[in-house]
Amino acid sequence: MKLYSRGQVFFFSFLSAIIVVLLALGFGFLKPLLPDSFGEPEQVSLQTSNNDESGKNAHQKKESQPVSAYEPENKGIHTDYSAINTADLIPYSESERENILIYEQLNSAVVNITTETMAINWFLEPVPQEGTSGSGSIIDTKGYVLTNNHVIENAYKVFINLADGSQFEGAVVGTDPENDIAVLKFDPLRGMELRTIPYGDSANLKVGQKVLAIGNPFALERTLTVGIVSGLGRPIQTSRQRIIRDMIQTDASINPGNSGGPLLDTQGRMIGINTMIYSPSGGSVGIGFAVPVNTAKRVVTEIMQYGKVRRGWIDATLVQIFPSLVRYAKLPVNTGLLVSRTRRNGLAERAGLRQGAEPVQYGRSVIYLGGDIITAINGVKTNTLADLYSALEACKPADRVKVDIMRGTTPLSLEIVLADREDVLNQ
Repeated sequence: MKLYSRGQVFFFSFLSAIIVVLLALGFGFLKPLLPDSFGEPEQVSLQTSNNDESGKNAHQKKESQPVSAYEPENKGIHTDYSAINTADLIPYSESERENILIYEQLNSAVVNITTETMAINWFLEPVPQEGTSGSGSIIDTKGYVLTNNHVIENAYKVFINLADGSQFEGAVVGTDPENDIAVLKFDPLRGMELRTIPYGDSANLKVGQKVLAIGNPFALERTLTVGIVSGLGRPIQTSRQRIIRDMIQTDASINPGNSGGPLLDTQGRMIGINTMIYSPSGGSVGIGFAVPVNTAKRVVTEIMQYGKVRRGWIDATLVQIFPSLVRYAKLPVNTGLLVSRTRRNGLAERAGLRQGAEPVQYGRSVIYLGGDIITAINGVKTNTLADLYSALEACKPADRVKVDIMRGTTPLSLEIVLADREDVLNQ
């Protein structure tokens, strides 16, 4: 075994200690002690001064200020900048100001509508269950709300939820299924001030015009979306016998829950009632449709007065022409409405409309052949029964309409006074 002298042991021990200290400094385990002259950095003011003396006095004054017990002393470079609101630095555009103003003024006039429906359980007992939800617009300070008929259809109870969180049970004043419109009523508390949405005019809309929609998509209350009028005069068939004409097409995002909410112009006026979307996936893909407000204005007054919309009708039994009937009866046209029977001594018969005389069995019904074929009403082609409903949608009992017909192979026109639809269809 090799022996080291005392001097060698001391030398190697001292050398090892130096190496350990250097490694500790390198890895940050030890920090060097610097003289006081390299201590706290002097505070620097970004404000300019006229002379060095004023700057020195300002510096001394800052050093004499006490440090708050709730805030740590700033050890870094200090500036005189205060907190700045970024909204003050980035001004809103004109379009943004329009959006903000309309939302702030009108969002409280949009309500969230929820319903309860009645179901039957396994024991054949009626059980209430959660129904649909949608949106609505307060149109009168007495508590009248405009919405879509499909939002409250088949509802056992209707609840109207306001922007302040209050909830009221609403009553259905009346409906107009043909235009998918309903009017509800709730009783506001004494002294409660309700914000209403004013009517606009949908007659002079232009494609490309900016529009805004406020609603409650997916139960997210009072959501604002913005878009443009994408198309006008769209006929949308909502059922076998219903076509809503002159629908407004928009790319403003409309989703489930938006139904019944207002479509607004940049003046904050209602120009439509958001009704439906076209979507293969069930979500908004930029094609939404709204009922024109002019249609709503026409029917809402009557709903509030009568609880329903009275419409005119031709007092006759009409059959939609189909291919096998065309071949069998050798009809002169391929589309139209065959007059099977007219009401005896009714308005249509007195106007000269002729019924059929040859009865044929079709399924469980009897069709009388040989009558006139209605091809148009007031210039609107009546290829189907849905077209007939659409053509007479705006007509009232006792109105006169021009009816184009084919009598054999001869085209003719008649002027017919309309009867009440409810009386004709329920006879």
